[in-house]
Amino acid sequence: MTDVLERETGDPGGPDDADLTMGIDPWERNWMLFSVVLLVVFAAAVTIAGFAAGFQLPGAESEVDPRTIASEGRWAEPGLREVGDGQFEAYVMSQLWSFSPRELVVPIDAEVDIYVTSQDLQHGFKITDTNVNMQVVPGQVSKLTYTFDEVGEFPYICTEYCGQGHAAMFGTVRVVSEAEFEALQSGDGVTTGDDADAGGEAAAATEDDG
Repeated sequence: MTDVLERETGDPGGPDDADLTMGIDPWERNWMLFSVVLLVVFAAAVTIAGFAAGFQLPGAESEVDPRTIASEGRWAEPGLREVGDGQFEAYVMSQLWSFSPRELVVPIDAEVDIYVTSQDLQHGFKITDTNVNMQVVPGQVSKLTYTFDEVGEFPYICTEYCGQGHAAMFGTVRVVSEAEFEALQSGDGVTTGDDADAGGEAAAATEDDG
């Protein structure tokens, strides 16, 4: 077609030599520039998400035996433990159809390493209003770190359908002031919601006996 046009008009078609940049057609040059800008935008988005917004990919921290994990190490008594000044570890066990513990109480501005595993099926673990969202696979410990910088209650839920009791599988992270957290501490451990309920029932039983 170009040969026919050139024979009839003497014009080979396409842009004039003056419009070419280093022999590149203007349209081709514009698409190349657009591609470069798009790559820069993607790189900026990943950088902002990874550093400024604190987005993380949940990692497989370790492997465990789901048949015996409930009686091993810190998984035998899941909950919150202080490991340093303002630093905590939270161990959460998921199973049909509940989380253990059902409540984690942390002080404001606490940095918490959250470890989650499953005894049976694949579950999910998402803390609402945070970027903590993990798949929980039997035999694998998933881990994310989060700093709770706002007082309030943050429910956590199972995000993987796991049967008829799935909707009842939830718990709460309760973030309190430093003063309230210190008042809730008991001995070497940290009082969780489950501990508080047990303590209240024990106190009520003692009063009844009295």
